[in-house]
Amino acid sequence: MVANNDRTSPASEALDLAGIGIGPSNLSLASLLDGVGNVRAHFYESRASFDWHPGMMLPDVELQSSYLKDLVTPVMPTSPWSFISYLVAHKRLYAFLNAHYEAVPRREFAQYLAWVAGQLKNLTFERPVREVTFDKDQFLLRLDSGTVSARNLVLGTGTTPFVPSWATPFLGEKCFHNSQAKHRLPGLKASRIAVIGGGQSGGEVVEALLNSKSTLKELNWFSRRHNFEPINDTAFSNQVFSPEYVYAYLNLNNDQKLEALKASILTSDGLSISTINAIYRRLYSLRYLENRNIEAKLSPNRDVIQVEADKDGYRLIVRNRFDGGVEVAHADAIVLATGYQFRLPDAFAGLQERIQFDRNNRAVLNNDYCLSWSGPKQNRIFAQNAGRHSHGIADSQLSLMAWRSAHIINALLGGDHFDLEPHDSQVNWLSTGHDAMSQSMAVDY
Repeated sequence: MVANNDRTSPASEALDLAGIGIGPSNLSLASLLDGVGNVRAHFYESRASFDWHPGMMLPDVELQSSYLKDLVTPVMPTSPWSFISYLVAHKRLYAFLNAHYEAVPRREFAQYLAWVAGQLKNLTFERPVREVTFDKDQFLLRLDSGTVSARNLVLGTGTTPFVPSWATPFLGEKCFHNSQAKHRLPGLKASRIAVIGGGQSGGEVVEALLNSKSTLKELNWFSRRHNFEPINDTAFSNQVFSPEYVYAYLNLNNDQKLEALKASILTSDGLSISTINAIYRRLYSLRYLENRNIEAKLSPNRDVIQVEADKDGYRLIVRNRFDGGVEVAHADAIVLATGYQFRLPDAFAGLQERIQFDRNNRAVLNNDYCLSWSGPKQNRIFAQNAGRHSHGIADSQLSLMAWRSAHIINALLGGDHFDLEPHDSQVNWLSTGHDAMSQSMAVDY
C-alpha cells in the first residue's frame, strides 16, 4: 500500500487542502484531484492500508448501487481511476460482463477501491492526525512525524456505529455492532441470538446466521419498521440520488427536509430483494426440507426499550408498536444492526467550540459541504458523508460521491472546473415557477 510523500511543511508551504481520513469519499476526492494540477492536496489515514467495511464483508453481500457510480465516472468518465479501468487493468472486463451480475459483489467493489488507493500518490497511510488547531490563516495538523499546515481541510473519516444507550453497558464479545459481524459471528457460541435492526445490514447478519453451521436454536429479528420492507429501487424513486434532487432539497426548510427524508427512507435503507428472498427461502428450507430445529421469530414494529443481564445472557424488554403490547425475549448474544452516525474526529477537540451544532447536536453543514465555524471564510472545513439531514438521503450513500467531490473541488478552485449544471430531470420537485437560479448551490467562493 502506498505510504509516501508524508508532507510536513512550514507555513510558507501550506497545502491547499489536507484530507483527514481515507474512506471511499476522500478516495473519490483524491482520485479527481489527481487530474487537477494546480491544487496541492494530501490525505492522511491512521490505518495501515485501505479496507472498506471489512467487518461487514459477509459471504455474497452485494452493492446496492450501480458500479457506474464509482469514484469518478459520473463527473469524469475518462479518468484512469474508474471501475471499468480497474476491470480492464486486471484483464477481466469481459468475464465480468459475462457474469451478468444483477448487483456487483461488494467484495469486487472493495478490491477496486483498494486498487485505486494503492496507486495514488496523494495518500499516506499509517499517519494518524493527532490534533488539529488553527493559527492565523491556516490549519495545523499534528502527526507523529511532525506538523502539516493547510489552508483548507476535508473530513473523510466516515460515520461511526450508532449504539443505543441501553446496549452500551453490555458491549463486548456477546453484544456488538454489525460492523464487527464478519469477525465476531464465526466464533460466536450462542444458541439464542437477537438481531436488532431491520435494514440491509440486519438482513445480511440474519442471512449469515441462518446459513452458518453453528449451534443456533433460536433467532429473534427485531425491526422498528412496519414490516421487513424492500428497498425502493424503481426508476422514479431513484431520482432522489440525483444532483437535481439535492438542488431542490436545499431549498427546503428544516421541517420540510425532515419530512422529505422520512418519506424517502426506503430508497436507501430497505432490504434488497435478493436478501429478502434468500432469507425467506432459507427459512422455508430449514423448516420443511431439512427439519432443523431453529425457532426463527421475525418481529417488526418493535422497539427494544430495555436490556438486562440474565444469567449467562440477556433479557430484552420490547414494545410492540402494532398492538401496544410489551414483550420479553431472551438471548445469549445480541447483534446491533442499528446504523451509523457522523461525528467529528477526536483530533478536532480543540476546534469543537468554534463549530456550530444544531439542536440535535449535528454539525451544521453549509450548502457547499463546509462546516459552519467561527474562523475566516477563506479557510474551510469540508465534510464528506456528513449531510444526510442537510443535503438529503443520498449524501450517506455512494451514489453522489463523485459529484460531491467535484463540487468540493469547484468550491476550492473558485470556479467551474467540473461542469455540475443540473441535468434534465424526469421529476419536477419544486413548485412551478420557482426561480431556477435558487436551485443552484450557494457557494461562497
